[in-house]
Amino acid sequence: MDGDLLLIFSFVIALALIVFPFAMYTHRKTIQHDERKLELLAKAEEAKSGGGISREAYQKLEERVRVLERIATDSNSDLAAQIEHLRDLDAIDLRATAKEEAR
Repeated sequence: MDGDLLLIFSFVIALALIVFPFAMYTHRKTIQHDERKLELLAKAEEAKSGGGISREAYQKLEERVRVLERIATDSNSDLAAQIEHLRDLDAIDLRATAKEEAR
């Protein structure tokens, strides 16, 4: 009887040595998945609240898009002149930014 008891005990130990590491690995992966899900939800909430971009930067981008839409849809012959004008404005903005940073 002692031999049978020893065999059963060793079978239970061997089974535990196989099952417990798998259970730990699965548990870790579940926790990592939940953490990643919470991070993505937090980023989504931040994006909804507008925390990613300032109002001023948003307005500047919106203005640029409007100008580009107008240029793309206009069939005027002075399209090249308008593009050059925009490039000049960008150059002026870059110079002004460089002067402010130099101060």
